[in-house]
Amino acid sequence: MAAGLLVACAQKPLPPSVPALLAQVLPTPVLLLGEQHDASEHQALQRDVVLALAQRGQLQALVMEMAEQGRSTQGLPRDADEARVREALGWTDQSGWPWPVYGPVVMAAVRQGVPVFGGNLPRARMRDAMRDATLDGRVADRVLRQQQDGIRDSHCGLLPETQIAPMTRIQLARDQAMAQTVVQALAPGKTVVLVAGNGHVRRDLGVPLHLPPGQDYRVVMAQAGDNAVAGQPNDAVWRTPPLPARDHCAELRQSMPAR
Repeated sequence: MAAGLLVACAQKPLPPSVPALLAQVLPTPVLLLGEQHDASEHQALQRDVVLALAQRGQLQALVMEMAEQGRSTQGLPRDADEARVREALGWTDQSGWPWPVYGPVVMAAVRQGVPVFGGNLPRARMRDAMRDATLDGRVADRVLRQQQDGIRDSHCGLLPETQIAPMTRIQLARDQAMAQTVVQALAPGKTVVLVAGNGHVRRDLGVPLHLPPGQDYRVVMAQAGDNAVAGQPNDAVWRTPPLPARDHCAELRQSMPAR
């Protein structure tokens, strides 16, 4: 079935607009909307999807990787200012997620009367997750190895091998927390949107593996350039222009000694 899905995705024309994209993936109770964090066009897509679904009366909730699980805007009025919204979500300048980038997505939901939930693993629980070996068994061995390889590669081989397993457990715990938050927000006939990095929404590695068996969902990945999500199973890809070249590993090497 997965192979057929990949072939079908490859054959589908690119969606020329947000309505066309939604027509390709709806109806669904869960829409996992991936992104590359440094691509501003992807956050613009998220805002437009939120507005389109909310204006149809179809958006039940917005879940953000960028805020911690347990935080939400529930109870805030539509006209709440950004300071109140940030306080409700625990979104500080030290959170690592720039508010000017994601604020428009969050505020689009708030202004439409749609609650926004933090979905990510709280920092206070990360140390426990790193020590929780039971997380290793919650995914198949193949998935665990791929996640571990992803941690090595994303850190350019600079992490000591002793840190690979603990860091992988944090990744698994994050996916699990986001899946739990999405499920808790579900309502019949409506759609919950999760905004997260492309790696978190992957059918074969991420949040989908932690959803209840049989839970229906759709995956949209946003891709800057040609090969960012090549070979990763999804229901649709939103393509945007390539980003300027960056030497991620050189930047990481410079920052590691400071840490």
